[in-house]
Order: sequence, then C-alpha cells, then structure tokens
Amino acid sequence: MAGSNGKQKTARDMILSLVLIGIAAAVVYFLTIPHDDHAPDLKRVDYRVELLTARRAVSYPVAAPEGLPSTWKATSVRFQGENSDRWHLGFQSPDGQYVQVEQSTAKPADFIDEASQGASATKRTEKIGDRTWTRYTGGRYDALVLQGTPGATTVVAGTASFTELAKMAAALKMQ
Repeated sequence: MAGSNGKQKTARDMILSLVLIGIAAAVVYFLTIPHDDHAPDLKRVDYRVELLTARRAVSYPVAAPEGLPSTWKATSVRFQGENSDRWHLGFQSPDGQYVQVEQSTAKPADFIDEASQGASATKRTEKIGDRTWTRYTGGRYDALVLQGTPGATTVVAGTASFTELAKMAAALKMQ
C-alpha cells in the first residue's frame, strides 16, 4: 500500500492550497475593496438658468424655493416644454431624503399619479402660507398637491416626511 500514502499527501496539499487561496482572497477583499455603505455625496446643481428659461416659456407661475437653508441641496433640474411644460426641481433635504417640486399643464390626475409615483389623495389638507395643499399618500412618494395655480398643477413629493415637504412648499415662490 505504498501508493495510498501519496494520494493522501496530494489531497492534503490540495486542501492546504484551497485554505491559502481563501485567506489571500479574504485579505484582498477587506483591504482593497471599499466598504462604504453610506449614500454617495450628491453634487449640488445651479438651477437659475433653467428657472429663468421656464419662467419665460410657460404661461403659469413657475415655482422655486427662496430662503431655504443651505442644508437643502438642489440635485436635479429639468424643464420640458414639449412635455406639457413640465418643470422639475429635485432636492436633498437636510436629513438626506429626496424632495421634488413638479409642475405641469398635463391632465391633473395623470400628472399627480406620475409625480407622486402612485399616491392617492387623502381627506387631509394643509394651509401653508396662503395656499391649501392636499396630502397624498400610499405611493412611492408622499406628496402635497396644489391645484389652485392658474393653468398648472404643483406637486411637492418625495421620501421626506410631511414636515419636510411642508417646509419646501412654504418656501416656494411662484413667478
């Protein structure tokens, strides 16, 4: 049985090799691959040019916040004149949540559903400044909806709390 000792040695060498490869892979994984679980830092955007363009192009008063603290970070802006004069302004709130301001001349029911990503109207309204907003819940985003703007519907929606959504709605100036 001289041959069986050689086979045992080969199997033992294979197992040792696999263990060494596993240790080397673990070292590479923990030392070279970043393991940062927090969200990436979003770049602040300047939306002044798009805001002026939208205000010149549409017939309704375009909403944009004034006086928000610098802890609110504008992260996205779009004006789509060919898509029912749609205005979009996205923000990261101080607690890292998403808040968007959307306006459009599209059919209100369809626009609200799209902007809130499926939320439904509640019976609850909020008086913010001199405007009355309707709360929407149940979709991907919660939302505050204003339908009193001449010619357009305004939606403030996002993953933020209603308190944060109300802060954005209170800061909106429509010109």
